[in-house]
Amino acid sequence: MGSDTLYPTERAAKRVAVIPGDGIGVEVTHEAARVLLAGVAKFKRQLEVAEFDWGAERFLRDGTTLPAGAVEMFRRDFDAILFGAVGDPRVPSNRHAADILLGLRAKLDLYVNIRPVELFDPSLTPLRNRTEDDVRMIIFRENTEGLYAGAGGQFRRGASDEIAVQEDINTRRGVERIIRYAFEYARARNLGKVLMSDKSNALTFGHELWQRVFAEVRGEYPEIEARHLYIDALAAELVRDPSQFRVIVTCNLFGDIASDLAAQLAGGLGLAPSGNIHPGRVSLFEPVHGSAPNIAGKGIANPMGSVLASALLCDHIGWGDVGDLLRSAVRAAVRERQTTKDLGGTRSTREVGDWLLEFVSKAGAADN
Repeated sequence: MGSDTLYPTERAAKRVAVIPGDGIGVEVTHEAARVLLAGVAKFKRQLEVAEFDWGAERFLRDGTTLPAGAVEMFRRDFDAILFGAVGDPRVPSNRHAADILLGLRAKLDLYVNIRPVELFDPSLTPLRNRTEDDVRMIIFRENTEGLYAGAGGQFRRGASDEIAVQEDINTRRGVERIIRYAFEYARARNLGKVLMSDKSNALTFGHELWQRVFAEVRGEYPEIEARHLYIDALAAELVRDPSQFRVIVTCNLFGDIASDLAAQLAGGLGLAPSGNIHPGRVSLFEPVHGSAPNIAGKGIANPMGSVLASALLCDHIGWGDVGDLLRSAVRAAVRERQTTKDLGGTRSTREVGDWLLEFVSKAGAADN
């Protein structure tokens, strides 16, 4: 991999930045990058990878979080970012994590958080008598507003009458663009259904805006079945009958929670990828799981979520064939029980990476 200081004067066909981050992020990102490069080589594509050491180690060493000029560099020089995870108990404030990950989401305006949920083998779901087709959906989470916008404050901190206020920010522009993206995605892939979830019966100002915008936008897509559920009803229905859902769109907080619940129906966070996207611009892809410092360095972390995030990255840069190959490799590994302990296997992180790399390398001859 490259460095964060020198770049060739002639730009490769595609360029990807890698930020492994902290904890198991370092381990799983290493394996994902190996599998990604094998897939790229299989299709005889040109890809340059540059690695950046931004994380807790760097922050504790010299205070670096997201360096000045980093956002402009990514916009100018890169097509996508492969991210690991951030979070380290040695930084209790998690300042570096907020500056790096949330900073990139906000400053690159990555307003679409995409979380595919796909059951690769019926044995992985805790639900009875469910097939792969029953647990297959896409959840779109608004990624730059809501309760994650950081608006609010604390008053009389530490006192017995302390007050904490966290404000839920919803703009017409932000709500409309994520809802429209969900409909466009469903239309382009003939998925046929879009469900919007909110809590407008209780959050009568911000989520009433979601209701009005959804009602307006759905009229532009008459061929798509548009439906609404309150978030508590959605959570119950996901468990009762996930087969009814194909595309779900919701706000930042609810999307975070609903997508983790749905991921558990497909085998857990170890198989959950996500993309932080601005269409047509440099975007960031990461596994949903965190840095898990309690298991870091033990060789037991599941790299499949990171490999699947790499597949989403390939889709974003126009290499859907490479993405499909990476997904096929993960699906085959799950079905052949070549997995880490969390999925019932006995393989180490590195051994799973080796198996996936070998599968990709030995796949049938691919056209350029």
